[in-house]
Amino acid sequence: MQSANAERIEAAAARAQAALLDRRAAGGWWVGQLSTSALSTATAVMALLQAVQAAEADASELAGNDQQLRLAAPRWRALAVGGLQWLSEHQNADGGFGDTVLSVSNISTTMLVHAVFHFAAGLGCSDPAGRYPQVCAAAAAYVQRAGGVPALLQRYGRDRTFSVPILTHCALAGIVDWREVIPLPFELACVPQKFYAALRLPVVSYALPALIAIGQVIFRKQGHWNPLLRWLRNASIQRSLKVLESIQPVNGGFLEATPLTSFVCMSLIGCGLLQHPVVQKCLQFIESSVRSDGSWPIDTNLTTWVTTLSVNALQGAVDQDWRQCVDVSAVRNWLMGQQYRVVHPYTGAAPGGWSWTDLPGGVPDADDTPGAMLAVLNLRGEAESYSQSERASLLQAGTWLLGLQNRDGGWPTFCRGWGALPFDRSSCDLTAHVLRAFQLWNQRLGFPDPQFRKSMDRGVSYLLRQQRGDGTWLPLWFGNQFHRDDENPLYGTTRVLRAFASLDLLGTVAAERGVRWLVQNQNEDGGWSAVRGISSTVEETGLALEVLSEFAGLGGELGELARGASDRAAMWLALRVEAGTVEQPSPIGFYFAKLWYFEALYPLIFAVSGLNRWTSVRKRTKIARMNMD
Repeated sequence: MQSANAERIEAAAARAQAALLDRRAAGGWWVGQLSTSALSTATAVMALLQAVQAAEADASELAGNDQQLRLAAPRWRALAVGGLQWLSEHQNADGGFGDTVLSVSNISTTMLVHAVFHFAAGLGCSDPAGRYPQVCAAAAAYVQRAGGVPALLQRYGRDRTFSVPILTHCALAGIVDWREVIPLPFELACVPQKFYAALRLPVVSYALPALIAIGQVIFRKQGHWNPLLRWLRNASIQRSLKVLESIQPVNGGFLEATPLTSFVCMSLIGCGLLQHPVVQKCLQFIESSVRSDGSWPIDTNLTTWVTTLSVNALQGAVDQDWRQCVDVSAVRNWLMGQQYRVVHPYTGAAPGGWSWTDLPGGVPDADDTPGAMLAVLNLRGEAESYSQSERASLLQAGTWLLGLQNRDGGWPTFCRGWGALPFDRSSCDLTAHVLRAFQLWNQRLGFPDPQFRKSMDRGVSYLLRQQRGDGTWLPLWFGNQFHRDDENPLYGTTRVLRAFASLDLLGTVAAERGVRWLVQNQNEDGGWSAVRGISSTVEETGLALEVLSEFAGLGGELGELARGASDRAAMWLALRVEAGTVEQPSPIGFYFAKLWYFEALYPLIFAVSGLNRWTSVRKRTKIARMNMD
């Protein structure tokens, strides 16, 4: 590469890193901003309108302190109207709605939006611009063209986690017959938590609140032909509500997620439980989560996740000047303070893990925990010593992950042994992340027990078995809306190869096949997307650059291929930094069950990670050549 271009790339890397440091919150860590969501907004509006209808239906029955519910109805209605206004302004040209403002239309979100406009019309919600009927009609036409209820069920297959809540939402709005809504066995929530995995529930592990609340409203509307099951479900109503109450966070938001919280809220109101404590806390969460433009995000924030990603991206810099700009001790102490120290009431997870957020609705998982371990380690210089509290924190986290590993050697997200549905199975991206964290932990402090080495060997074996015929690996929590089946082999492959680089497995056949696939799927412009031919994104290009820069330091044909591809990618990113477009996000993230999101910090974080790795490897290679000379 010409020195002039190399200097431009190095300057771009410095600018991008400075921009990432500027995005810190007052405490010194990162908060970011999740994309606003038509799906979240539709579910929040439905919950609010259900509350309005219930509060206004028979005000005479509300006495004493309960009068505040009737008085809250105008406030709920105003928030709902604001959400409807936002939705009416963000309909796609085809009449449908996507999960984010950058997403193509899909049947799930469009059905939810159509239903809420239909329901709002029945309540006489104000329509300042007079556009609600047209929005509703266009959405209905899209749903019909897309295939309606059968198409929705086909999209999710055996997984009822999202299809049944959507149908429940639509049935409450009056556009789907209750007979079309598949019942959920909410009585199973009364079984002790340790047996959940063996029950093979029709929803994933994180959807227990939906199982209880939605299952109850379906039973209330449908009943059941079997007298024994009818008796069992009637007998389980109060007990399962107690379970639901026990797992609700103090701020009311289940998983900090507006859709899940709203589904629970509208379902319990549909059971006549407006005054139930769970419903009231849900409504408080919904009210507190609305944005200034009238919309709702898919989740409150990913603060812990984006902080660990940012720290780990900065660690790859040639110099460590960023440490002078960051109060490293404050960030480290804050991060360690987010570790769960008690058994989690929601999933029953043992102490030791981290979640994606610093808020009460988070749940420890196997992606944020290794990310936090890496950040705790990287917030110390290589020659620095670790405090006893840091050592204890890392050991507790490692032990937690050790207990989460599945029999197949891979790591699932939340709970060991839940393998019936996709979002509960072992996954390549999480397994690779755990292996990276374990490797750095062992390098810095040494494993306290040989079980951790055995666990890593099983994890590597799992990844080798999961490699597909074309050399790729698929991730769980990321996709691409323009690729078939919403897959993103670019993300999965880069995460596994990043782990292989940490594990000194760059020379393996599996690694070579993965690298060759990456090189072959680079776009003509030098960037990447899920596969060649889809428009390049900053996020995906940064991920590919980070990995290929590692392989560029090798000799031989593969090293040459990786070096050429990484040089072109680094220039692609540098041009975006120079043009001021490097922070333009793309919806590559999955927030459960094919629900898209984008995060404002992702493009900057992944660009910094890739550019830092490129400059670091280039400097290392240059020094090695000088020493040889």
